This record gives sequence, structure tokens and C-alpha cells, in this order.
Amino acid sequence: MGTSAKGTPAKGTPAKGTPVASVKAPSAPSPAPSTSGSGGTATLAPDEKTGNGDRPATEAAPGSPTAASTAPADGRRPAGPAKGGGSATTAPRPVRSAQPELHSGHKLARRYQLAECVTRIDGFSSWRAVDEKLRRAVGIHILPADHRRARQVLAAARSAALLGDPRFVQVLDAVEENDLVYVIHEWLPDASSLADLLAAGAMEPHEAYQMVSQVSQGMAAAHREGLAHLRLDPGAVLRTVSGQYRIRGLAVAAALRGLNSERPQRQDTEAIGALLYASLTQRWPYEEDAHGLAGLPKGVGLVAPDQVRAGVHRGLSELAMRALVNDGATASRQDPPCTTPEELAKAVAGIPRIRPPEQAPPVYPVAAFRQPPAPPGTPQPPAVAAPAPPPALPGRTGRALKWAVSALVIVAIGLGSWQLADTLKSREDRPTSHPTTGQKASQDPTRKAPVPIKIAGLKDFDPLGDGSENPKDLPKAFDGDPSTYWETNYYLGADLGNLKPGVGVIVDLGSAKHVSTVKVDFVGDVTAQLLAAPKGTSAMPTTFDAFTKVAQGSGSSVTFKPSADLTSRYVLVWMTRLAPAETGHFRGRISEISVTG
Repeated sequence: MGTSAKGTPAKGTPAKGTPVASVKAPSAPSPAPSTSGSGGTATLAPDEKTGNGDRPATEAAPGSPTAASTAPADGRRPAGPAKGGGSATTAPRPVRSAQPELHSGHKLARRYQLAECVTRIDGFSSWRAVDEKLRRAVGIHILPADHRRARQVLAAARSAALLGDPRFVQVLDAVEENDLVYVIHEWLPDASSLADLLAAGAMEPHEAYQMVSQVSQGMAAAHREGLAHLRLDPGAVLRTVSGQYRIRGLAVAAALRGLNSERPQRQDTEAIGALLYASLTQRWPYEEDAHGLAGLPKGVGLVAPDQVRAGVHRGLSELAMRALVNDGATASRQDPPCTTPEELAKAVAGIPRIRPPEQAPPVYPVAAFRQPPAPPGTPQPPAVAAPAPPPALPGRTGRALKWAVSALVIVAIGLGSWQLADTLKSREDRPTSHPTTGQKASQDPTRKAPVPIKIAGLKDFDPLGDGSENPKDLPKAFDGDPSTYWETNYYLGADLGNLKPGVGVIVDLGSAKHVSTVKVDFVGDVTAQLLAAPKGTSAMPTTFDAFTKVAQGSGSSVTFKPSADLTSRYVLVWMTRLAPAETGHFRGRISEISVTG
């Protein structure tokens, strides 16, 4: 039986407020994600995957003297004495533990199914996975239980889980089981990393202000609880579609790489200053290229952002230099340096409000009269200007004419009203004639009114997948209760994750019956088709080719009306595009099916 901690420290783990991960297991800036929009997994630094200039981070083995994480893991300088940050040393690496054989589809703790490996390095791996119990995407870091950093990772994860700050990607669980240690955390499929945002260009001032404000406030809160990051880089900061910035890898990214620092607050502050500098200039504030950004020209030194790129906000430029003062930067107004996230957050709050860019007013084209198109080869006639309206009649003559016209209009209205009343009166005096039959002439007296057809049963239909789609819940789709529903399995796209063309439900009417309509109430907007088996079919079909399409529709409530006379025992409701469900997931849900004939 493994041990699990969901926000509760294990025995011997320091309580909340104790600097567990910040001094003994923090990290340098976490790397950019491997794919755009995949939120929540701390992936490889650019040097570990693409060799873009970042070199491996300085590591300290458990029990070794503390080492300042000022190595080039963030694309800055080679390891050595750090300005204001103490000495940096590299401990000899012990023999790595063998990485367990894991693959897509492997299941941990009988609930976490691995989907995609994002990182595999130095004895640990990071995955995108699915929590089958809660039906949501999660991220997982996995390493052997005998890995030299396993204890550090567990302690860092349990400490980070206690923070509970919404500005961070949350640690959901930290488990040791079956010779494995794994850390489960949020996965934000709708988020984009700062590295991806900067690849498109520098930020406008308001967006850069929001980023540095939220990140500095979040890190100030973490340091108050004794937690540091030490791997803050453009890949560690995510922006959601709502505009919120989230920080991933707090404490855990450092523990996975064995990084320590003598001055964690100063190092994190400098990292935030580098993020702000890059956001304003689309340049990394050091000579080395890093994180997909070009570095500064060699030999020039660290110049202010407003000297690198035109149009940079002066206050934000000075703020970046105050945070980067650890590397010799100087603020133009000689303000004191910011050496902690708390000081930086206060300095950000002191900047005059930066308004968001104004939206340009929509331009509505003026409608113009257009002649019908002429036959090919016919010369176009010259445009004729519309005649100008005649000038108003001046003086007494104009006023007299206006009064005359008004009087004529009033007389015409009176005569029209009198004639209308006379006509209505004459109609009332006429005897009322009634049809001899109880039906209107436009109705066919031989046509029967539609009647409900009782559904004998339903069968989930997934011939192009694994063959099963929650069969136990099928009675909820025709129980008369719209609050209950049958649902498909979840998919990662409205098009069923591009795995198959559709999925559906076979409606068994008990025997061949004439079908006029099939009404289906979905949960959410769904695109679906109605198919039917041939009239003489007595056994329920098992292949999609056995059905013929008779109608289609989309929406949350669809009434299928076959285009031709339909008699069948089996009809198929076939969904080709599903509705959004949980975050990043899509499902087809049917609350009620009714058939008339």
C-alpha cells in the first residue's frame, strides 16, 4: 500500500510556513512547455530539448552544501560567483536510478491513465494523463522511489500543496507506491505559456503590467510561506483565456533537478525582472539566447528596455531594471533595487494605472445602390449623380402650402376611417355560414394524427471504437425525466478527438413501425444524424453499414423528420459532433428520446 498526501504533510514533513521547498528543494526557472496550450507540466529547459543556448542547471545532491542556482539553466551566465547571490558549486552526480518502463495507456493508482510523455530526463519523466475517477486531464511527474531526489520531491510537493493559492498550478496529490514516486498536478488545456505569447511579439504595456503584477504578488505569497521557485522562466508562467496568470512548478521543479539557493528571494525577484524585460522587448536580458528569445548584443551590457525597443512604457522599463539590479542594472531614477518579490509587488502597485488599449470603434459600411451586373463585355454606363432635392419654399407661400397639405391628410384619414367602420358593420349584419364538416377544407380527413411509439429499449452503438459507451445509463435517456441523461465517454475534441466519425444509440421499437418523427433532447449543442435499418430487419444491426441516413440536425433539441416514408424497427441516433463538458473534454449527452408514428 502506497502513501498519499493530498495537501497534508507526511510524518516528519515540516508544517505550513516552514521553508521546506524553497531552501532545500527549489529550482531555477521552469522550461517552456513542449506544446502550445498544454498547461501544468514542468517540461525540459530549451537546452535539454533543442540546444538553443541553455545549458544544464547546477544541481546539488541531497546532503551536499547548498548551491546557488545561478547556473545557465535560465540562459544567463556560466556557473560561478553570483552577484549578490553567494557562491555556486556543483556536486558530483551519483548513479542514476533506472527509469521504470512506462508507456501511454499505463495506469497508476488504478485511476491515472498516462496519455503523453512530455519530459523524460535525469531519471524522471513528466506526463499528460487522465484522472478517470474525476474525468479530467492532469499532469504527473514520475520518478523511481530510490531516486536520489525522491524524498526532496515528495517534501516539496506536499509543501506546495498546502499553499492553495489560485495564482499557482495546484499540486493535487503526492504518492509513493509500487517503487514509484509521482506528483499529480493541474493541467490547464486552455492556457498558453509566456514563451508562446512572446514568440508572437512583445506585449503591450497593460498586458505586461498584469503579468508582472500577478506573478510578483503570487511569489510574494509563496515566500511568506517559505516556498521558492528558482526556475521562473517564460515556460513557467501560463496565461489562461480569462487573462489570469498562473505559475507552475513551485518548489517541485527545483526538487526534481536538485537545485538550491542561498538567496532564493533575490533569485526569484531577478527572474521576474527578466520576465518583465522579455515581455517589453521580446529579448532575453542576457547575452545568451534562451527560451526562444534572442539575447542582448555582446559587450553592450544590460541596457534599459526603453533603449532596446521604441514605445516601451517608461515606468515598467525602470521597474525591470530595479528587479535586475542583481546583475548590475541601474534604475534611471536611482530608485532602490527590488531584492524580494514583496518589494517588487509594492513597486508595481506604485506605478500609475496603465489603461488597457482602447478598442477601435466598428466601421459600418454605408449601403449604396448597385445596378445588376451587366453581361460580360458590356461597357458599364457612366454613374449618374442623384438629383439634388428642390429647395424649400420660402416665406408665407411655403407655410400656406404646408397647412393645406396637412388639412388634406386629415380629411383623407377621416374618410378612410368612416369607410372602414361601414364595411365592418355590413359584415356583422351578414348571416354566419358554417362548414358542414368538422374539418377544414385544407385538411385531409383520411390522415391520422401522430401517436407516440413506445420504445422497447436502447443499445449504445460504438462500432468504430471500443464497442462500449456507458450502457448502464441508457435507461435515463427515455425515463421521462429530463434531469437525467445518458452520456458518452469523454473526448478531447468536439470531433470525438479525431478518433472516429461518430457514436450513438440504437432505438429498438419492438417491431417494424411507421416513424414520422424522432425527437432527441441533448445536453448542449450536438450535431447528429438519424439513420434507420431496412424494414424487414428483425435482428439488431451490429455494423454502421446496416443503417441508412434519413435525417440530420444540430442543437440542444432536435426533431428528426425523415424525408421519405419510413417504416423500421431499429433507428440510430448518430452523433458526429459533441458538446463541451468538463474543462477540455467533450461528451454527447441525451436526456430524452421520443418517437411518434
